[in-house]
Amino acid sequence: MTMQVKLIRHTPEPEKTVAMSARLCYSPIGAAQLEEKMTDEQAAKLVRKLISMGHLSTVEHVTFTFAIEGVSRVLTHQLVRHRIASYSQQSQRYVKEHNFETIMPPTIAAQPEAQAKFAKAMQDLQALYNDLTEHYQIPAEDARYVLPNATETKIMCTFNVRSLYNFFSLRCCMRAQWEIRELAWKMLAECKRVAPVLFEKAGPPCESEGVCHEGAMSCGRLEKILAAKQKQTGGKQ
Repeated sequence: MTMQVKLIRHTPEPEKTVAMSARLCYSPIGAAQLEEKMTDEQAAKLVRKLISMGHLSTVEHVTFTFAIEGVSRVLTHQLVRHRIASYSQQSQRYVKEHNFETIMPPTIAAQPEAQAKFAKAMQDLQALYNDLTEHYQIPAEDARYVLPNATETKIMCTFNVRSLYNFFSLRCCMRAQWEIRELAWKMLAECKRVAPVLFEKAGPPCESEGVCHEGAMSCGRLEKILAAKQKQTGGKQ
């Protein structure tokens, strides 16, 4: 099943909102007057300055809400570890799983024998779940205990921008688990579509900061990025 990520709500004019919140701290006039006087170019310039200086409290005024489908419960167990966010997930207590779909890891899908065994295990669990709920009249809230982590789920989440920076820094990294990494890049693409200046420096540290925090476990991507930049500049720094 294909992962689907849709940005369904966000703070209107996110970049201008961030710029206004910063300008208000040092202005004798109110937010309404500031909004009238501020151009998009001025807002973009101020946003870039704030981010470069690390003054990120202002970006917390902006939120983004995503509708996510076609992901596993393996992914959502990781996602909710990002605590400065709000989540609403499809319930297995009230939504019956009589024909649940599953997310298959690429490493399993790449091997026909492993793929067949995985599919058989999912079919057996589906049959057991159906038998428990239909034949034994076990309530769904108890029958769900046999459902696998691979079960497809749907979730809605809302982050402020500062929390998103942290999420993208950790989960866009090649060291992140493959499924949540795919989610992070799709969420980042949605954010850049509506607020390109606000998110132009978002992503893994090797891209956004020119550093890698993984130490000996580094994937080696930073070295490739630095080598490519050196080639573009002809060896000049």
